[in-house]
Amino acid sequence: MDNLLEITSKTEQQIARSSLEVLDKKGIPAKEVIEISIYNSKETVAIPFKAFLMLRRILSNMAQGKSIALFDSDTEVSTQQAAELLQVSRPHIVKLLETGKIPYRKVGSHRRIKAKDILRYEKELEQIRETALEALAKEAQELNLGYNL
Repeated sequence: MDNLLEITSKTEQQIARSSLEVLDKKGIPAKEVIEISIYNSKETVAIPFKAFLMLRRILSNMAQGKSIALFDSDTEVSTQQAAELLQVSRPHIVKLLETGKIPYRKVGSHRRIKAKDILRYEKELEQIRETALEALAKEAQELNLGYNL
């Protein structure tokens, strides 16, 4: 795995936006299988509804110009790849590993981290941020600083 993150081009952004507009107009019903027609072909492909939802989410992210990272749940990544995923420095990742905040294993002298552990850490961090933000907003309201919940 050379690059986890693929930058979305402006052209891909436009295509994703127009695809989403069509999907939103059609209002795809929740079924077990969705059939998709191949452009300039009479062929269709049947995909599971969960895969369709994932495709729609990918298109939504691309339409917003966000980078896309796809990998299997049991994929292991290097410290540099983990740093790219979390948008932090590699030394910061090493510190998180050494303090036990993210589990890892060593392969020779190299650290390997399961992608699912990185995502779990990211979710935990987001929950901590939300809790802190709610506490700050509540305190600002109690002090009558002009913020409303």
